Amino acid sequence: MRVWKDNYEVYGAFRIWPELNRQGIRGARYTVERLMRQLGIAGVRRGKKVRTTVADGRHERAADLLHRDFSARPRTGAG
Repeated sequence: MRVWKDNYEVYGAFRIWPELNRQGIRGARYTVERLMRQLGIAGVRRGKKVRTTVADGRHERAADLLHRDFSARPRTGAG
Protein backbone atom coordinates (compact mmCIF):
# COMPACT_ATOMS: atom_id res chain seq x y z
CA MET A 1 0.00 0.00 0.00
CA ARG A 2 2.90 2.35 0.81
CA VAL A 3 4.56 1.90 -2.60
CA TRP A 4 1.21 2.44 -4.34
CA LYS A 5 0.57 5.65 -2.34
CA ASP A 6 4.15 6.91 -2.89
CA ASN A 7 3.64 6.60 -6.65
CA TYR A 8 0.46 8.70 -6.82
CA GLU A 9 -1.78 5.61 -6.78
CA VAL A 10 -1.10 4.89 -10.45
CA TYR A 11 1.24 1.90 -10.21
CA GLY A 12 -0.14 -1.56 -10.93
CA ALA A 13 1.32 -4.88 -9.79
CA PHE A 14 3.71 -4.95 -12.76
CA ARG A 15 5.49 -1.84 -11.43
CA ILE A 16 4.96 -2.33 -7.69
CA TRP A 17 6.57 -5.76 -7.76
CA PRO A 18 10.03 -4.60 -9.01
CA GLU A 19 9.92 -1.63 -6.63
CA LEU A 20 9.34 -3.96 -3.69
CA ASN A 21 12.25 -6.15 -4.87
CA ARG A 22 14.52 -3.07 -5.03
CA GLN A 23 13.54 -2.29 -1.44
CA GLY A 24 14.50 -5.82 -0.39
CA ILE A 25 10.94 -7.15 -0.06
CA ARG A 26 11.02 -10.37 -2.07
CA GLY A 27 7.90 -12.00 -3.40
CA ALA A 28 6.18 -13.21 -6.53
CA ARG A 29 4.30 -10.83 -8.82
CA TYR A 30 1.11 -12.88 -8.57
CA THR A 31 1.31 -12.45 -4.78
CA VAL A 32 1.42 -8.68 -5.27
CA GLU A 33 -1.58 -8.97 -7.64
CA ARG A 34 -3.54 -10.99 -5.07
CA LEU A 35 -2.74 -8.58 -2.23
CA MET A 36 -3.73 -5.59 -4.37
CA ARG A 37 -7.08 -7.24 -5.13
CA GLN A 38 -7.64 -7.91 -1.42
CA LEU A 39 -6.83 -4.28 -0.57
CA GLY A 40 -9.09 -3.03 -3.35
CA ILE A 41 -6.36 -1.05 -5.11
CA ALA A 42 -5.42 -1.03 -8.79
CA GLY A 43 -3.17 0.83 -11.18
CA VAL A 44 -4.39 3.37 -13.70
CA ARG A 45 -5.81 1.86 -16.89
CA ARG A 46 -4.89 3.54 -20.12
CA GLY A 47 -5.45 2.83 -23.77
CA LYS A 48 -9.08 2.78 -24.80
CA LYS A 49 -10.46 6.07 -26.00
CA VAL A 50 -13.90 7.33 -25.05
CA ARG A 51 -16.51 6.84 -27.75
CA THR A 52 -18.56 10.02 -27.86
CA THR A 53 -20.86 9.35 -30.82
CA VAL A 54 -22.96 6.26 -31.46
CA ALA A 55 -25.07 6.03 -34.61
CA ASP A 56 -28.79 5.55 -34.06
CA GLY A 57 -30.00 2.81 -36.41
CA ARG A 58 -33.65 3.79 -36.02
CA HIS A 59 -33.26 6.83 -38.28
CA GLU A 60 -32.87 6.88 -42.04
CA ARG A 61 -29.54 8.13 -43.35
CA ALA A 62 -29.43 11.13 -45.68
CA ALA A 63 -29.32 10.35 -49.41
CA ASP A 64 -25.99 10.66 -51.25
CA LEU A 65 -26.91 13.47 -53.64
CA LEU A 66 -23.40 13.63 -55.17
CA HIS A 67 -23.23 9.90 -56.02
CA ARG A 68 -19.84 9.54 -54.36
CA ASP A 69 -17.85 6.32 -54.79
CA PHE A 70 -15.96 5.21 -51.67
CA SER A 71 -14.76 1.89 -53.06
CA ALA A 72 -11.09 0.97 -52.82
CA ARG A 73 -10.55 0.45 -56.53
CA PRO A 74 -7.86 2.44 -58.38
CA ARG A 75 -8.90 5.56 -60.23
CA THR A 76 -8.71 5.65 -64.02
CA GLY A 77 -7.39 8.49 -66.10
CA ALA A 78 -4.62 11.03 -65.55
CA GLY A 79 -3.80 11.96 -62.05
